[in-house]
Formats: sequence, structure tokens, C-alpha cells
Amino acid sequence: MKALPVEPSNVPVAIGSRIRAARQAQRLTIEQVADATGLTKGFLSRVERDLTSPSVASLVTLCQVLSVSVGDLFAAPETHLTRRDDGPRISLGGQGIVERLLTARSERRLQILQATIEPRGRGENELYAVDCDVDVLHVVKGRIKLVLTNEEYDLEEGDTLSFPGREPHTWINPTDETVEVLWVLVPAASR
Repeated sequence: MKALPVEPSNVPVAIGSRIRAARQAQRLTIEQVADATGLTKGFLSRVERDLTSPSVASLVTLCQVLSVSVGDLFAAPETHLTRRDDGPRISLGGQGIVERLLTARSERRLQILQATIEPRGRGENELYAVDCDVDVLHVVKGRIKLVLTNEEYDLEEGDTLSFPGREPHTWINPTDETVEVLWVLVPAASR
């Protein structure tokens, strides 16, 4: 079997921002990291700005102090792109509504749903709850009424309402215009 020749890439690997983010997540100053690693503040500052590259030994020490794996610094971030109107259609119930899932089906941290609601469209007749901690409704276009157990909210374009995800609710498009909203569920609703 013939080996494929691999040419090294001259593209620099930018890990400085990830090192800085790990340091800041731990609420550490550059001085504290310098003291813990034996590296200078100036060197660490240049590493964080990708102006210099640490040796393997320095990188390993730095990662140990910051509690991150060396591999995480080089891993490509997991991304998911959904173009407008390309999200899979879903149905959480209601009349006169088209809902699309904008986040990856596998995403468990949150879920974003785009909904287009026809004039006079409405949610379930009975109040219902979604199995998540936080439910956020953002009005992109039009007006919508959100009905909770003890309150009603008339929301207009640009308004955003957050409420407990397990709070029973329903919604109504009280107008003769189409409404567009985004629902954000944190974490993603259980299936």
C-alpha cells in the first residue's frame, strides 16, 4: 500500500483566545497563572494574543493549571447551521401555526423554534406546559397574546417574555396579520 504524502500546513494554529477564555472562566489573573506555572506574565500575554507559541512542556503545564486538555485547545468547535425556512417542521400543537426547529436535533442545552402563526391562530384550548426550565418568547413580527395561569401578556414586535418552562400557558394571535415568533427552551424540552 502506498503512503500518501502529507505536506505540513503553514497555517498558524490560534489557541490564545481559548487559553484566555479558560483562564477567565477560572477567574484567574495572568499574574496568578504566571505564579502557578513559572512562566512570565509577558510571555503568557503574548501566548493569549497568539503572538508566540508555547513549548509543549509549557503548554502542558499551562493546561494543567487551567484544568483544560491540550486537545481541547486544538479541537474544532461543533457548529450547526440552519438557514431560514430550512429547519425541520415540528408540531407542538395549536391551530394555524407552522413551527420549525432551528437548533440541531441533538442539541440538549437549548432549543430554538421559529413559528409563523396565521391570523387568529391559537395554541391549545387548555393551558399546557413544556418540560424545560426556562421558556422565552420573542416576537419577531406582529402581535401575540400569551396566557399564563394568572396573567396575560400582550406582546408586540421586539418584545421578549421569559417565564418558567413548566408554567401552564397558551397563546393567541388576536390580529388579522401573520405573526412570527421565536421560542427558546432552556434546556431543550424533553421528548
